[in-house]
Amino acid sequence: MRYYPALVNLKNKKAVVVGGGRVAERKVRHLIDAGAYVKVVSPAITGYLRKLADNGLLEHIQRNYRKGDLNNAFVAIAATSSTVLNTQIAREAKHLVNVIDMPSEGNYIVPSIVRRGPLTIAVSTEGASPAISKTIRKEIEERYGKEFALYLRHVEAVRKRAMEKILSEKKREKFLKSLASDEVIVTLRTKGFRAAQKIISSSLDNAIND
Repeated sequence: MRYYPALVNLKNKKAVVVGGGRVAERKVRHLIDAGAYVKVVSPAITGYLRKLADNGLLEHIQRNYRKGDLNNAFVAIAATSSTVLNTQIAREAKHLVNVIDMPSEGNYIVPSIVRRGPLTIAVSTEGASPAISKTIRKEIEERYGKEFALYLRHVEAVRKRAMEKILSEKKREKFLKSLASDEVIVTLRTKGFRAAQKIISSSLDNAIND
């Protein structure tokens, strides 16, 4: 099966997770981070999920799954230990459904993800080897550290200023490309955010005043 890679806006969308174990916990964490309204259906849940429920970050339905629990769900995740139940959930889902350990039963899979502020890097082997995805993700995590989150947040503001202040289209395009130059990226990795910030600040001043 070939998958179409996409980043989905789940803000205020209903997500139903069936299952309350460690796997469900990981899925719930990502759904909440994406702004989804999360409902967990399971007789028992982990201590972490209980804390989230107590803080109003998810709704816990303390019972086994029933037909109709997926009504109006934009995303469904079958994270139970029963393959029969997971298949049932997949067939009843109307939109996006992910089935743990049985990707062919659903219509989307969740890649290994690296987040650094606005930067999201997803790695997938399309279900062929989740272990390889995890290994590659760890390599990316080492190569793209927290300094990239700081840099990208700063670049967002710098880019807005450049669009307003650099009147020449040619100079503006040249400056925007320089934000991702080898010099800046190498400096970011070897000397940190402050050093990279100095380079682009100086470059922006020159582009504005030239």
